[in-house]
Amino acid sequence: MPATLSRFTPVPLEQASRLLNHGPTVLVTSAAGGRRNIMSAAWSMPVEFSPPRLAVVIDKHTYTRELVMASGHVGICVPGAAFADKAYAVGSSSGRDLGARDKFDAYAIPTVTGPVLGLPLVEEGVAAWLECRLIPEPHTEAAYDTCFVEVVSAAADPRVFAGGHWTFDEGNADLHTLHHLGAGVFVCAGRTVRAKPLA
Repeated sequence: MPATLSRFTPVPLEQASRLLNHGPTVLVTSAAGGRRNIMSAAWSMPVEFSPPRLAVVIDKHTYTRELVMASGHVGICVPGAAFADKAYAVGSSSGRDLGARDKFDAYAIPTVTGPVLGLPLVEEGVAAWLECRLIPEPHTEAAYDTCFVEVVSAAADPRVFAGGHWTFDEGNADLHTLHHLGAGVFVCAGRTVRAKPLA
Protein backbone atom coordinates (compact mmCIF):
# COMPACT_ATOMS: atom_id res chain seq x y z
CA MET A 1 0.00 0.00 0.00
CA PRO A 2 1.39 3.43 -0.81
CA ALA A 3 2.06 5.74 2.14
CA THR A 4 -0.27 8.68 2.64
CA LEU A 5 0.40 11.97 4.34
CA SER A 6 -0.72 12.20 7.93
CA ARG A 7 -3.78 14.30 8.62
CA PHE A 8 -2.82 14.49 12.30
CA THR A 9 -1.53 17.69 13.89
CA PRO A 10 2.00 17.40 15.31
CA VAL A 11 2.25 17.35 19.11
CA PRO A 12 5.15 19.06 20.90
CA LEU A 13 7.30 16.47 22.69
CA GLU A 14 6.69 18.09 26.07
CA GLN A 15 2.98 17.23 25.60
CA ALA A 16 3.46 13.77 24.09
CA SER A 17 2.75 11.88 27.32
CA ARG A 18 -0.80 13.25 27.24
CA LEU A 19 -1.45 11.06 24.25
CA LEU A 20 -1.27 8.05 26.56
CA ASN A 21 -2.96 9.75 29.49
CA HIS A 22 -6.39 8.33 28.74
CA GLY A 23 -6.20 5.15 30.82
CA PRO A 24 -8.50 5.04 33.83
CA THR A 25 -7.72 7.55 36.51
CA VAL A 26 -7.11 5.78 39.80
CA LEU A 27 -7.27 6.77 43.42
CA VAL A 28 -4.17 5.80 45.37
CA THR A 29 -4.76 5.17 49.06
CA SER A 30 -2.13 4.72 51.73
CA ALA A 31 -1.76 4.40 55.48
CA ALA A 32 1.19 4.23 57.89
CA GLY A 33 1.78 5.10 61.52
CA GLY A 34 -1.84 6.10 62.18
CA ARG A 35 -1.88 8.45 59.17
CA ARG A 36 -3.74 7.88 55.90
CA ASN A 37 -4.06 9.62 52.57
CA ILE A 38 -5.70 9.48 49.17
CA MET A 39 -4.64 11.02 45.87
CA SER A 40 -5.54 10.66 42.20
CA ALA A 41 -3.11 9.25 39.67
CA ALA A 42 -3.57 9.37 35.91
CA TRP A 43 -0.77 6.94 35.07
CA SER A 44 -1.17 3.31 36.06
CA MET A 45 -1.06 0.08 34.14
CA PRO A 46 -0.87 -3.69 34.51
CA VAL A 47 2.61 -5.11 33.87
CA GLU A 48 2.24 -8.83 34.72
CA PHE A 49 -0.60 -11.34 34.62
CA SER A 50 0.36 -13.86 37.32
CA PRO A 51 0.95 -12.81 39.95
CA PRO A 52 -0.91 -9.63 38.99
CA ARG A 53 1.44 -6.67 39.11
CA LEU A 54 0.91 -3.00 38.35
CA ALA A 55 2.96 0.10 37.76
CA VAL A 56 1.64 3.36 39.16
CA VAL A 57 3.26 6.77 39.08
CA ILE A 58 3.34 8.41 42.53
CA ASP A 59 5.51 11.51 42.68
CA LYS A 60 8.40 11.02 45.13
CA HIS A 61 7.57 14.30 46.87
CA THR A 62 3.94 13.51 47.71
CA TYR A 63 2.56 12.64 51.10
CA THR A 64 1.07 9.49 49.58
CA ARG A 65 4.50 8.31 48.42
CA GLU A 66 5.87 8.92 51.92
CA LEU A 67 3.15 6.70 53.43
CA VAL A 68 3.49 4.02 50.73
CA MET A 69 7.24 3.77 51.31
CA ALA A 70 6.73 3.62 55.09
CA SER A 71 4.12 0.84 54.95
CA GLY A 72 5.04 -1.01 51.76
CA HIS A 73 1.33 -1.10 50.87
CA VAL A 74 -0.92 0.78 48.45
CA GLY A 75 -4.60 0.75 47.56
CA ILE A 76 -5.73 1.37 43.99
CA CYS A 77 -9.38 2.36 43.51
CA VAL A 78 -11.04 2.98 40.13
CA PRO A 79 -13.46 5.91 40.43
CA GLY A 80 -16.59 6.28 38.35
CA ALA A 81 -18.08 9.37 36.73
CA ALA A 82 -20.00 10.29 39.88
CA PHE A 83 -16.67 10.64 41.70
CA ALA A 84 -15.13 13.16 39.26
CA ASP A 85 -15.26 16.20 41.57
CA LYS A 86 -13.71 14.30 44.46
CA ALA A 87 -11.11 12.66 42.20
CA TYR A 88 -10.01 16.10 41.06
CA ALA A 89 -10.06 17.47 44.62
CA VAL A 90 -7.88 14.71 46.11
CA GLY A 91 -5.50 15.00 43.18
CA SER A 92 -5.18 18.77 43.54
CA SER A 93 -4.46 19.01 47.26
CA SER A 94 -1.90 17.64 49.69
CA GLY A 95 -2.65 15.64 52.82
CA ARG A 96 0.29 17.42 54.46
CA ASP A 97 -1.71 20.66 54.46
CA LEU A 98 -4.66 19.36 56.48
CA GLY A 99 -3.14 19.08 59.95
CA ALA A 100 -4.95 16.49 62.06
CA ARG A 101 -7.56 15.82 59.36
CA ASP A 102 -6.98 13.79 56.24
CA LYS A 103 -8.40 14.03 52.72
CA PHE A 104 -10.91 11.26 53.39
CA ASP A 105 -12.45 13.40 56.14
CA ALA A 106 -11.94 16.71 54.36
CA TYR A 107 -13.85 15.55 51.27
CA ALA A 108 -16.36 13.26 53.06
CA ILE A 109 -15.07 10.07 51.45
CA PRO A 110 -16.17 6.97 53.38
CA THR A 111 -13.85 3.96 53.38
CA VAL A 112 -13.94 0.23 53.85
CA THR A 113 -11.02 -1.71 55.28
CA GLY A 114 -9.12 -3.91 52.88
CA PRO A 115 -9.38 -7.60 53.77
CA VAL A 116 -5.69 -8.50 53.42
CA LEU A 117 -3.61 -5.40 54.21
CA GLY A 118 -6.18 -3.33 56.12
CA LEU A 119 -5.82 -0.39 53.75
CA PRO A 120 -8.48 2.33 53.54
CA LEU A 121 -10.36 1.64 50.31
CA VAL A 122 -13.17 3.55 48.62
CA GLU A 123 -16.35 1.90 47.32
CA GLU A 124 -18.87 4.76 47.13
CA GLY A 125 -18.77 6.07 43.54
CA VAL A 126 -16.01 3.62 42.67
CA ALA A 127 -16.07 0.71 40.22
CA ALA A 128 -13.31 -1.44 41.73
CA TRP A 129 -10.41 -1.56 44.16
CA LEU A 130 -7.15 -3.48 44.55
CA GLU A 131 -4.96 -3.93 47.62
CA CYS A 132 -1.29 -4.10 46.71
CA ARG A 133 2.14 -4.72 48.21
CA LEU A 134 5.05 -2.61 47.04
CA ILE A 135 7.67 -4.59 45.11
CA PRO A 136 11.00 -3.24 46.41
CA GLU A 137 13.00 -1.69 43.56
CA PRO A 138 15.68 0.48 45.26
CA HIS A 139 17.10 1.97 42.06
CA THR A 140 13.69 2.71 40.55
CA GLU A 141 12.36 4.14 43.83
CA ALA A 142 15.34 6.48 44.13
CA ALA A 143 15.43 7.59 40.51
CA TYR A 144 11.81 7.61 39.35
CA ASP A 145 8.25 8.27 40.41
CA THR A 146 7.07 4.85 39.20
CA CYS A 147 6.17 2.23 41.80
CA PHE A 148 5.71 -1.46 41.04
CA VAL A 149 3.17 -3.32 43.14
CA GLU A 150 1.68 -6.80 43.42
CA VAL A 151 -2.08 -7.16 43.82
CA VAL A 152 -3.03 -9.21 46.87
CA SER A 153 -6.81 -8.69 46.84
CA ALA A 154 -9.32 -7.10 44.49
CA ALA A 155 -13.06 -6.48 44.25
CA ALA A 156 -15.43 -4.76 41.85
CA ASP A 157 -18.99 -3.47 41.73
CA PRO A 158 -20.88 -6.21 39.84
CA ARG A 159 -23.05 -3.59 38.10
CA VAL A 160 -20.03 -2.63 36.00
CA PHE A 161 -17.55 -5.55 36.28
CA ALA A 162 -18.60 -9.20 36.43
CA GLY A 163 -17.34 -12.46 35.02
CA GLY A 164 -13.98 -10.85 34.29
CA HIS A 165 -15.46 -8.23 31.95
CA TRP A 166 -16.40 -4.56 32.05
CA THR A 167 -19.95 -3.63 31.05
CA PHE A 168 -20.63 0.05 30.42
CA ASP A 169 -24.25 0.90 29.67
CA GLU A 170 -26.90 3.50 30.49
CA GLY A 171 -27.82 1.68 33.69
CA ASN A 172 -24.39 2.14 35.28
CA ALA A 173 -23.30 5.52 33.88
CA ASP A 174 -22.29 6.76 37.35
CA LEU A 175 -19.61 4.02 37.40
CA HIS A 176 -18.15 4.61 33.94
CA THR A 177 -14.43 4.99 34.54
CA LEU A 178 -12.77 8.39 34.37
CA HIS A 179 -9.93 9.14 31.98
CA HIS A 180 -7.96 12.30 32.71
CA LEU A 181 -7.17 14.67 29.85
CA GLY A 182 -5.49 17.30 32.03
CA ALA A 183 -6.47 20.35 34.12
CA GLY A 184 -9.44 18.62 35.74
CA VAL A 185 -11.02 17.55 32.46
CA PHE A 186 -12.09 13.91 32.17
CA VAL A 187 -13.81 11.74 29.61
CA CYS A 188 -15.75 8.66 30.63
CA ALA A 189 -15.64 5.14 29.32
CA GLY A 190 -19.00 4.27 27.89
CA ARG A 191 -19.62 3.48 24.27
CA THR A 192 -18.38 -0.03 23.61
CA VAL A 193 -17.36 -1.27 20.18
CA ARG A 194 -16.99 -5.03 19.63
CA ALA A 195 -14.53 -5.99 16.90
CA LYS A 196 -15.60 -8.59 14.33
CA PRO A 197 -13.22 -11.21 12.95
CA LEU A 198 -11.84 -10.27 9.53
CA ALA A 199 -11.63 -13.89 8.37
